[in-house]
Amino acid sequence: MLLRNKFFSTIAIASSFLAIAAYAGGDSQNNALEESKKEDGKIDIQKVSEAFGHLIGKNLDSLGFEFNMEQVIKGMEDSVAGKSSPMNETECVQAISLVQEESFQKMASENLKEADNFMTNNARNEGVVELEKYKLQYKIETQGAGVVVEEHFSPMIRYTGKFLDGKVFGSSQEDELISLDETIQGFSQGIVGMKEGEKRTIYIHPDLGYGTSGYLPPNSTLVFDIEVVKANMTPEQEDSITLIPDEGTREIALPEGAKQEALR
Repeated sequence: MLLRNKFFSTIAIASSFLAIAAYAGGDSQNNALEESKKEDGKIDIQKVSEAFGHLIGKNLDSLGFEFNMEQVIKGMEDSVAGKSSPMNETECVQAISLVQEESFQKMASENLKEADNFMTNNARNEGVVELEKYKLQYKIETQGAGVVVEEHFSPMIRYTGKFLDGKVFGSSQEDELISLDETIQGFSQGIVGMKEGEKRTIYIHPDLGYGTSGYLPPNSTLVFDIEVVKANMTPEQEDSITLIPDEGTREIALPEGAKQEALR
């Protein structure tokens, strides 16, 4: 199950993380440590304790459901006091896995319902063209006048990927070369037919997107703003450009500058 072991591994290494970061992270981490020292030169344990709490808090948030923080704190206090846990570690991991699965399935169901409603209503909007009924739609924002993108092409594009609430989950930092044979179905079909210079908004139902796979929320409806810079790159041109990796991953582009992974 997603991340079910991460909580325990993080707590196990967290105590060494701060010390390692001081040496591996450069001057900024060293400065932070210097600032955390008291007048007598010793590390301020209160600040270290607070920082350790942040490490645990970040990890709790990544598990996909909301913990009862009062009970988390009680469990830590009981552990320090030598009291027994209500579950052993294996049972706790299994329980977290079950809660994660319940949360995942609930989110998947809600997002799928939202996707169905959105695609049905969006189809009625002016300028929206359906490539596949209630599954794949687009709207031309700027007309193009160049070469048309065809199936199996490797176009050079600029894009921004968003959720229905407008939150950006990925974007090209510069012109990006992609292979339409290696992209998710909705993305590939939505680009075919675009001309060089054309800008198009593509709406992809999760059935033609990532569904419940990958690292995005399950059954997310994807909205892409696409601009075709060049309809197709020749093999010689491709050799001089770094293609988006095709390592079997499913993500597009992750937030905070993470490299996009093949639109698969």
